Amino acid sequence: MRIFVTGGTGFTGAALVERLLRDGHSVVSLDKQPGLIDDQLRAKGAELVYASVTDRDAVAKCSAGAEVVMHLAAAFREVGVPDEIYKSVNVEGTRIVAEEALKAGARKLVYCSTQGVHGHIENPPGDENSPIAPADYYQQTKYEGELELKMLDGGPLEYTTLRPTAIYGPGDPGRFQMIFRRAKKGFFPMFGSGQTYYHPVYVDNLVDAFVLAMEPGKGAGQAYIIGDAEYFPIQDLVKHVGKAIDVDVKVPRYPIWPLIIAGHVCEKACKPFGIEPPIFPRRVDWFRQVRAFRIDKARKELGYEPKVDIHTGLKRTGDWYISTGRI
Repeated sequence: MRIFVTGGTGFTGAALVERLLRDGHSVVSLDKQPGLIDDQLRAKGAELVYASVTDRDAVAKCSAGAEVVMHLAAAFREVGVPDEIYKSVNVEGTRIVAEEALKAGARKLVYCSTQGVHGHIENPPGDENSPIAPADYYQQTKYEGELELKMLDGGPLEYTTLRPTAIYGPGDPGRFQMIFRRAKKGFFPMFGSGQTYYHPVYVDNLVDAFVLAMEPGKGAGQAYIIGDAEYFPIQDLVKHVGKAIDVDVKVPRYPIWPLIIAGHVCEKACKPFGIEPPIFPRRVDWFRQVRAFRIDKARKELGYEPKVDIHTGLKRTGDWYISTGRI
């Protein structure tokens, strides 16, 4: 079938486009900028369009003839990005995608939200019924994007929302790259107890969930946490990362409060200059915000089962970082 993927040149989007092409589908991707493997995607038959999801004409053209729309495009956390951009892309952009998919006669829309809409999990593990408590404006606008889809209730276009945990894998330019870089040095300072839970999801496991969710009747109108089978204390995760690249990582512990103060001070000092601070509150949250979930609902209703375990996933990811000179 013909499938329209927004955010299709990004880390997760490109992995999804590759999978859809491999499964024999025709794919058109819309993204605001080129990605790492655009030439590879084109060679396999993908049509790549560079535009924002706020560009209604571009969205309409890409939606034409699509049976399924996979909406992954988002304004993510970047230094100096005003709140208006998050609102425009994550909320208004989602409304545009949904409206144009409906006009085009698509039968299914799958929306990529985030587990971050639940914020800190007080009594882990959490699930889809955990309180909605976004910790920042990005997470808030992703949830508002979920609410935009309510316009489709009772109509001919089904929608399903996926809330991934921390995505990682080959091609990831984000947080896991920083974890690998630090672990490679053999010394990873741990602020706080190191027992804060973190829930990863390997990118191929997440792609499996997207493919399952696009089936007719699967998860219509529902939201699903999509994570790996296990979550880990962050100290254990760091050790697993070290093992994946054959480094025995020392993880000394330090008090977290000085880091919290430093994060706020650095962010305020750097903001007027538009530069990324070396430490800021969201980065400090990695050491103290609990993210651990049950994935029972996705297993039962979507048939989701993560196939790649943490050791295999981290080994593949580490090999990619090393082979591409990123760590």
